[in-house]
Amino acid sequence: MRLDGFGLFVEDMGAMIRFYRDVLGFEIKEAENAANVYLIKDGTLFMLYRRSDFESMTSRKYEYVRGLNGHSELALYVDTFAEVDEQFAKAVELGAEPVLEPTTEPWGQRTCYIADPEGNLIEIGSFDRPFERRQP
Repeated sequence: MRLDGFGLFVEDMGAMIRFYRDVLGFEIKEAENAANVYLIKDGTLFMLYRRSDFESMTSRKYEYVRGLNGHSELALYVDTFAEVDEQFAKAVELGAEPVLEPTTEPWGQRTCYIADPEGNLIEIGSFDRPFERRQP
């Protein structure tokens, strides 16, 4: 098996589309009333699924965390420490919830966290050099 991508199950598709498109710059062409959104971001498949549609499809009810949740994170990389600060400020200005202001960690990464409208955590980080896909 190969990892194909990842997805989020969302309650308010319109708010989530606007956030990922307008705040983080993801290219999303689907309408705000779409049931599913599929896009490729830097070679990775990213999906948004409407919770109610997924529940209908699987004939099950699921529990969802309200507010900030610590189940997972979406990690975004920028090439410089300055970009971490700039992207954090821009995202917060555009409506992202600030979680952790930009901080340089002991392991050499500058990182910060914001949350999307449904409380999913998003990290923006850098090791102050261009991105290199890590291979084992």
